[in-house]
Amino acid sequence: MVIDNDEHVCRAAGQALTLAGHTTDCCNRGEDAMEKISSQWPDVVVCDVKMPGMDGFDILHHVLEIDPDLPVILVTGHGDVSMAVEAMRLGAYDFIEKPLSSGRLIDVVGRAMEKRRLILDNRELRAEVRRKDGLESVILGKSKEIVQLRQAILNVADTDTDVLIVGETGTGKELVARCLHEQSSRRNNRFIAVNCGAMPESIIENELFGHEPGAYTGADHLHIGKFEQSSGGTLFLDEIESMPLALQVRLLRVLQERAIDRLGGRETIALDLRVIAASKQDLLALSEQGKFRADLYYRLSVVTLHNPPLRRRLEDIPILFTHFLLKTAKRLERCPPELSPALLQKLMGHSWPGNVRELQNVADRTVLGLDTHFGKPMTDIDKRPPLSSQLAAFERCILEQELSLNRGNIGKTCQSLGLPRKTLYYKLKKHGLNRRDFVKKA
Repeated sequence: MVIDNDEHVCRAAGQALTLAGHTTDCCNRGEDAMEKISSQWPDVVVCDVKMPGMDGFDILHHVLEIDPDLPVILVTGHGDVSMAVEAMRLGAYDFIEKPLSSGRLIDVVGRAMEKRRLILDNRELRAEVRRKDGLESVILGKSKEIVQLRQAILNVADTDTDVLIVGETGTGKELVARCLHEQSSRRNNRFIAVNCGAMPESIIENELFGHEPGAYTGADHLHIGKFEQSSGGTLFLDEIESMPLALQVRLLRVLQERAIDRLGGRETIALDLRVIAASKQDLLALSEQGKFRADLYYRLSVVTLHNPPLRRRLEDIPILFTHFLLKTAKRLERCPPELSPALLQKLMGHSWPGNVRELQNVADRTVLGLDTHFGKPMTDIDKRPPLSSQLAAFERCILEQELSLNRGNIGKTCQSLGLPRKTLYYKLKKHGLNRRDFVKKA
């Protein structure tokens, strides 16, 4: 938006910006310009300082009231530089001296437009995070794998079927287990998590089954195990592959009979619980190697949910990273930083061996202002994101950002991306995007 009461200056500035690829609207009165500006307005303002009616300071004041992040560039005469510096102190983005230099104007407007686009993109990501409710507010993402996972959770949550969750370290297996519990009729009862890999073999049986007084030396009181504590609710057994083979036999009996015997006890205790197990390894392969009981595997795997690694759902990185930025900034009482294009490109190109947990750590460091070091890169070529996946995910993110910024306007999106309309429609179809979804966000 170019605002100048001198029609010749206004027209010349508008033509220079148009030739540089910007869509330009020229106004000779500040009052007319103010009617067109809103907090979702995707552009920047270039206005003269000295004008009749609303001058540059009035426009700056009104624009910053509408949106304090909307860039205002002031045009000043040589003798008004001190005035322009004062305006920048009040919130102006930059100033340009008269006579106008087309190169300087285009450069400043280009930087201001990039800043505006970045601000609106981050706002949309944050708004999308806040809009999510129910399961979508916990299992974040819009990749095909995550959409299928959320649907699978909803399909099996309110049943008593035991579930096996398979996924690499850091993919959020316990989060999925908690969602299954919260979406079930057991939600008002206890959810108890046990990490089988963190317990010494000598105590895990006692922790799970409990014991009667006198069951062994030192057992001088009744101890209620995790199975009983979970009755009425859900027991989550993480790293089930670490459970000793001898104990796997007892677990299989619990799953089949829904009853336990405490250590040293003579009475069989009936249970009403659901068991959710999780493993970062292939249990079938372990059973073929004799390292996991095949009968227990088949009992657990009636329903198997697969947590996809982050490198297979790169399109979910922007919303996940923004969610972690907001969460960490709130916890530390800091202002959340913006997700810059350079950082996004870096995030999309990483292989994420630590998955979502590693992404959260990077977000924490970003909020703290520390170097966003991603740790040691993976050397296993099979676990690196294929270049095609990286490019496709990054392309989808760019398309979504531009459609959101242009509120679903195909013409403006073609212009901002430098794409023919036919090419843009092809890419939208390729990524399953619909411009109408972005019109609703306006």
